[in-house]
Amino acid sequence: MECAFIGAGSVARRYAAGIDGSRLELAAVCDLDGGRARSLANRHDAAAYEDVDAMLADVAAPLVVNLTSHGSHASVTRRALLADRHVFSEKPLALDAEEAADLVATAERRELALTCAPINHRCDAQRHVRWLLGDGRLGPIRLGYAHAHVGRVTEWHDDPASFLAVGPLYDGAVYPLNCLISWFGPIGRVRVADGFAPWPDRETETPGRDSHVEATLEFRTGPTVRLTASLYAPHRSREFNSLELHGDDGSLYLADSGALAADSDTVRVGGDGRRYVDAPHPAPRRERRYVDGPARVAAAVASGRRPVASARRSTHVVAVCNAVESAAADCGPVTVDAHGVASPDLSPPPVRPHRDGRETGRAGAALGAGGGASREAAVRLPPVGFGCSRYRDGEYVDRMGSVATALDAGYRLLDSAELYGNEARIGDLLAAPGSPDREGLFLASKVWNTNHEHVAEACEGTLEALGVDALDCYMLHWPTAWAYQGPLRDLAERPPAEQEALTFPTDDDGDPETVDASLTETWTRLERVHERGLARTIGVCNVGIDQLERIAAEADVLPAVVQVESHPYLPREELVEWCHERGIRVVAHSPLSAPGLLDDPALHEVAADRDATPAQAALAWQVDRGVVPIPSSTDPEHVVENVAATRVELSAGDRERIASLADSDFER
Repeated sequence: MECAFIGAGSVARRYAAGIDGSRLELAAVCDLDGGRARSLANRHDAAAYEDVDAMLADVAAPLVVNLTSHGSHASVTRRALLADRHVFSEKPLALDAEEAADLVATAERRELALTCAPINHRCDAQRHVRWLLGDGRLGPIRLGYAHAHVGRVTEWHDDPASFLAVGPLYDGAVYPLNCLISWFGPIGRVRVADGFAPWPDRETETPGRDSHVEATLEFRTGPTVRLTASLYAPHRSREFNSLELHGDDGSLYLADSGALAADSDTVRVGGDGRRYVDAPHPAPRRERRYVDGPARVAAAVASGRRPVASARRSTHVVAVCNAVESAAADCGPVTVDAHGVASPDLSPPPVRPHRDGRETGRAGAALGAGGGASREAAVRLPPVGFGCSRYRDGEYVDRMGSVATALDAGYRLLDSAELYGNEARIGDLLAAPGSPDREGLFLASKVWNTNHEHVAEACEGTLEALGVDALDCYMLHWPTAWAYQGPLRDLAERPPAEQEALTFPTDDDGDPETVDASLTETWTRLERVHERGLARTIGVCNVGIDQLERIAAEADVLPAVVQVESHPYLPREELVEWCHERGIRVVAHSPLSAPGLLDDPALHEVAADRDATPAQAALAWQVDRGVVPIPSSTDPEHVVENVAATRVELSAGDRERIASLADSDFER
């Protein structure tokens, strides 16, 4: 779609930098400074104008991108709308809420699209915050702190006059306000506000409004947020564009509410009483471009839509800024009109599958080799899970601190087992304030070898221990059946020798005491657990293709998940392909623990090229091929590092180097 820029200053250059390869074509540039207009237009084979009305008369481009100074936005947008052009405007939409509302009404009356910057609520870090707010981890949000430190624009901007004229509210505060309103809905009132004018004596250019403003904002849905906006606090000061939100059960910190990309440490989460840990966005770094805003308008118009929702939200933002100024002047609370902004539903889509054990849609897109329909039926899983085994380096350890850290960092797949003996402790953690909502968790557990003939009893014990009605996946831990030793409850409370005797029974010769229970018979018992609704899906661990084929030949319900040891030395390519062709998800246990793996030179080379650790490279390789690794760690830094592996994007060369590590003779 052809578009026309009105305004050719520094922000226009940022929009123009991304226009190649977008769905937009720059047809014209208009600026009061003819030389500036021609300079930008010439770089894009566009026409240059100094008069807005002349450009609108000459150029038929259906979309106008309004990149003028703050105070000119409203008048330029109105002229473009009256010329029947769709408009994307830089922020703010106007300096007066009633004028902004009239622009929205004009667009609706003329059936035109009207949208407004910023697009920060659509960027990765902010979307990740929205997901974390929605899954119940933090409890009800009641208090927040928002900062917008624009800084002394005379020191960092080539044309500071516009910023000085409007002050810090209408430029900087728009970023946190846009996010907060998109998450929590409209602000009901400004409880109190104050403004004053600190400014260096050495400066010859001074702000036309208060250079520092503070206000307490009360959202209609409950949160109260203290907003600080400043032209005096230095640009890129410690809190710059930060947001900190506190709930009953935890806190969240967003380092930059205006960030166009999510770095690993942009979002941090702290459970109640715990230190903050990084909560990395679970995908490779993707930086939004300024031009993505108008390009989104072009896509909407092409599909027949005429969006104005962001303009309504922008109108409410302006109304908030107006109310802050009024409250500061009158020393009293000021009610804020919602201007059509509704309270959103924060609930994220569930990560667990439907009760029938399959979920259609995008889940299959993450799989590796395999056919279409079966891939589309695959269970949706988070890209990386967290292993909850207590056995570490030859001894049993308490895992609750690391599990809590994992939940703070954003893990939502917990892999447990009857053998681990700590399911009651995990259940206590999940029942305590600060656990994600059940719909936001994928809980997997496994029946131990001694309970092949007592699958239902074992599953019921696990459910009681975890305090849930159903598991998302219940799996057979190993295909070999051993002698029944009674219910394996609360193993972690028993002495290690007693745990070993119960879970590893031996005969008179010291060999495992086996029983005659075939793999297919045990699978039938798992199917019955599934039919009763105690497990939404069922799976099997530590098997080969021949055993899977035996199950498939007689099963009424195919495995939804197969869990096997897998790492670059043991890629299990044939098994992975076999499973993916049938819509079966593969989970990799022990993805980092192969002796020598993390010291391997090839893995170090890949890691160095990707600015990652060897562990992240090994985990990213699993994610890249559609396998879900479940690393386990008790080190908080490693817990965060492992989940951040989802952000590592491998090249074809990286894949080849890691594939070369496969060792057909690998044995532990």
